[in-house]
Amino acid sequence: MILMVLCTVMMSWLVTSTAKAQDNTKQQEVAELIKNSTPEQRAKLQTKMMTTKLVLDTVTSQKVYAINLKANQKLDPILKGDASTGRFAKLRQMKSIDDDKDKELKSTLTADQYKQYEAMKEEMKEKMKEKMQEKKAAQGQ
Repeated sequence: MILMVLCTVMMSWLVTSTAKAQDNTKQQEVAELIKNSTPEQRAKLQTKMMTTKLVLDTVTSQKVYAINLKANQKLDPILKGDASTGRFAKLRQMKSIDDDKDKELKSTLTADQYKQYEAMKEEMKEKMKEKMQEKKAAQGQ
């Protein structure tokens, strides 16, 4: 889910950009925005999106916020860590945190809500793949 929200933020910035030259600048801005945000800010953003998309009641929304906050607190040192840590090592750590979060969400959400959540994640992955392919194609020209 963390990756989904990060991708959502990135996508919203990238979609608004029309010039290819601005893409790198926008990506850097988004990376800085994420890096400079607090775990609480990221958790609130994720929870707000999930509450809207999954139609969560107040109690479930509060539980989801706690799960999102816990995951973002674990993620924070990875996002703000130094560049000496390898990219793939960071991705593995992020994946592990995301997997733990998914397990907690699965026991908190209804089966239908969790299915919708998984679909949202998959959609974000696909959008991110498309953007990466577009970026590669633009660099190859």
